[in-house]
Amino acid sequence: MVNRPAAGRDCGTCTLCCKVYEVPAVESAAGTWCRHCQPGRGCGIHETRPQHCRAFFCLWMTQDFLGPDWKPEKSRFVLTMDPTTRWLFAQVDPGAAGAWRKEPFYGQFKRWAAASRQPVIVFVNKLATAVMADSEVQLGTVAADERLVLKQGVGGRATIEKIKVAA
Repeated sequence: MVNRPAAGRDCGTCTLCCKVYEVPAVESAAGTWCRHCQPGRGCGIHETRPQHCRAFFCLWMTQDFLGPDWKPEKSRFVLTMDPTTRWLFAQVDPGAAGAWRKEPFYGQFKRWAAASRQPVIVFVNKLATAVMADSEVQLGTVAADERLVLKQGVGGRATIEKIKVAA
């Protein structure tokens, strides 16, 4: 996965990643604005921000096929891809918890799930929903010591399970 902005892309006024992710290095909790964020303007400690923040680019920033509607400040969610599972994650602004259900987003999530044969995982804070090609699975809260695993069930129907991982 490319970890630099696509040509012509920049965050501009978008700061949604500063709200939807937990960043322990700055004591920022998921679902609330980081205390250093200046919504719509950027990071108040940009020059000294943690490495985690320096290295982060959402998929809208790195993938130029995602149009302007997919920019987080407009869609109200931040897209990333899990480097291990290659699952698409959408971290939703809890102030617009249903934004991911709107079109063109929801339909595209289902098409991506069908094409990849993998779920798109939507998070509102730690509450997760798996969007499959033909269904949705409410996964509940996913704890820091849990991972999601796709299992092939009876008749080829996939299920998603939460498993504990060693610390």
